[in-house]
Amino acid sequence: MKKLLVTTTLLPALAFAVSIEDYIDTSKCEQIIDKQLYKICYSYKNKGPLSGWVKLDGNNVNTSRDIKKRPKFYNEKTIPLKYRTKYKDYTGTGHLYNRAHFIVADADFDYNIKALNKAYTMANIIPQSAKVNQKTWTKVERYGRTLAQKLGYINSISIAEYLEPNNQIKNGIVIPTNLYRIYFNNAANFEKCFMYKNELNIDYKNDKLKEHEIDCCLIKINR
Repeated sequence: MKKLLVTTTLLPALAFAVSIEDYIDTSKCEQIIDKQLYKICYSYKNKGPLSGWVKLDGNNVNTSRDIKKRPKFYNEKTIPLKYRTKYKDYTGTGHLYNRAHFIVADADFDYNIKALNKAYTMANIIPQSAKVNQKTWTKVERYGRTLAQKLGYINSISIAEYLEPNNQIKNGIVIPTNLYRIYFNNAANFEKCFMYKNELNIDYKNDKLKEHEIDCCLIKINR
């Protein structure tokens, strides 16, 4: 496997300052779910996350520790019942859309069973194209863990864009149209953004991470 190279742009420290607020308008979150290690901006209308953010510690990711037995997915009881997604809502959809971790992957928190359990809330789950989930999105997740190791830590933001509200699985769960991942580390003057279309038919065999990189200004909030 080829190693992913981490490059940084040398900019004046005072001129480089990225924040969560550059990408997420929390006033649009119908509920912010605090999982202590990360946060989820949840949408009642879409029955899924609009966005979320986490700081990955380079000392914890990609370690020799590997928890073999995975936790069970659980319903997020802090969400009102009528807006809550359930494990069974995804039953029978796996050949098209997976029950996919979004804000954090299980491999992000694979250093501690209590931390890992926090990744398995259904509030962290989206209907993601099976091929995207298993073949392409994994590359950007892996890249984030590599960045955390190289830079000491990395801030990760995930954003789901819902452009087709009638495109749903069971229980009225809307399927995201586009998925975004942002990485930044102000101390290292580092910022990169990626976009994936949540499509069923993709050429995953020829897919490359760099083909998904976009100008971060395209998704920053205009303030």
